[in-house]
Amino acid sequence: MTLPVLSLITWAPFVGALLIMFTARHRPLAVRLIAAVTTGISMAGSLWIYAVYDREAAGFQFYEKLPLVPPLGISYELGADGISLLLVLLTSIIIFAGVFASWTVVVRSQEFYALLLALVTGVFGVFVSLDLFVLFLFYELAVLPMYLLIGIWGSSGEIRPRGIFAWAYRETGVGTKEYAAMKLTLYLLFGSAFILVGIFALYVNAGAASFSFLDLEAASFSPAVQRWVFLAFYLGFGILAGIWPLHTWSPDGHSSAPTAVSMLHAGVLMKLGAYGIVRIAMGLLPQGTSDWVWLVGTIATINIVYGALAAMAQTDLKYVIAYSSVSHMGIVLLGAATLTEAGLNGSVFQMFAHGIMTGLFFAIVGLVYEKAHSREIGRMGGFGQVMPGIATAFTVGGLSSLGLPATAGFVAELLTFMGAWRSAHVWWLFPAVAGTFLTAVYVLRVAKQIFWGPPSPHVHPLEDARGPEWVALILLVAVLVVFGMVPGIAIAPVVPATVALLSRIVGP
Repeated sequence: MTLPVLSLITWAPFVGALLIMFTARHRPLAVRLIAAVTTGISMAGSLWIYAVYDREAAGFQFYEKLPLVPPLGISYELGADGISLLLVLLTSIIIFAGVFASWTVVVRSQEFYALLLALVTGVFGVFVSLDLFVLFLFYELAVLPMYLLIGIWGSSGEIRPRGIFAWAYRETGVGTKEYAAMKLTLYLLFGSAFILVGIFALYVNAGAASFSFLDLEAASFSPAVQRWVFLAFYLGFGILAGIWPLHTWSPDGHSSAPTAVSMLHAGVLMKLGAYGIVRIAMGLLPQGTSDWVWLVGTIATINIVYGALAAMAQTDLKYVIAYSSVSHMGIVLLGAATLTEAGLNGSVFQMFAHGIMTGLFFAIVGLVYEKAHSREIGRMGGFGQVMPGIATAFTVGGLSSLGLPATAGFVAELLTFMGAWRSAHVWWLFPAVAGTFLTAVYVLRVAKQIFWGPPSPHVHPLEDARGPEWVALILLVAVLVVFGMVPGIAIAPVVPATVALLSRIVGP
């Protein structure tokens, strides 16, 4: 009997959450060690499947299946192909780093770590589940803990109401953690309704009496069904991916979330949306994809430019990173919309590269806020002299963000731009390249102001990262550089999956 490694990766954090809830509240070190060990098991498992995955055979491997509700065709069915493989690795790295980045959480740390580990179980489940009904359940498990994590452990920022809608800002509490938690939850549950309708539509129209992705992939759907179901999936998953103009929950959620939740939120949760579009919408609805790809690509270019311009206008460091995520998710969806091998590979690689990069950014923002007690860019300066380690890590993340060669961000953007150039909509390339230039402007401005400019008189004496905080920084910086220098280790397993997907949509 083979080891059910995907189940081990998925459920190890959940077991950790249960153990933490039975751990005495006055033993915070035990809580942190349980979180570190169980997420470490998931990371070891993800590295193992990445190493032994058969690149030649491709397809879904490490297959597991257990019937849950046979009359309805619902099964616990797991499998991983090259796309899933890379995203499982991303999730395991981010949650392992997030545990150490949150080492200093002292308020109700028991519940914090338990909810965090339950959330990441849902994320793993989405990436490896082949039963769409079970995938939806995992999706909800990944989304709902965010409400409590932000509402209880989040932070409120100062929003100065301006303009004719200033009264609405004051009445609704814009900028508070409670507002951000509620807005995020309502938006994502709204998207969930479209996802569930799309899943049931495929189930009914397939006549296969099964929710299995493999069975639905073999079914044929009429062009009319494909068109409207694709739109339902694009809207439902797209909200989580931060598509314009339904992205506004994301900056508020990012800015109010505690450090590890911000890392998971931007680094992994937004990738669930992009993964849903690529895996389910494009994978099961080839005709719908061909009909609507112009819309996906056009909105992606708006995301890229709008997100970069919005990031340039922010004065709060967390909001800068939040809007940069909106911009970078546009590159993910643009690559998918090109319907080229280079573009799709770039899309998947960008999911990974942006996940690591934004996880690093939010870890650093959390450390800076904890030490300087401020996120206002104008009040900070000269931090590179007193916290050189944090300054170096931020600079590496920033260089990856703007696409410097030898970083993971460069490879992802280059592949996406090559795909855009070869696609039927060449004009997509120009706003995408403009977005990269704008990214360089705001990243370098922030890095200069906070770390490499003159010292600020507003901030008390500071210190560099210490103890467990170094684990998150070193791990994430190393991954950015290694995957930028040797991108083949990420692209090799992804290529067979993207080629198979493309052959289904546009033919061999």
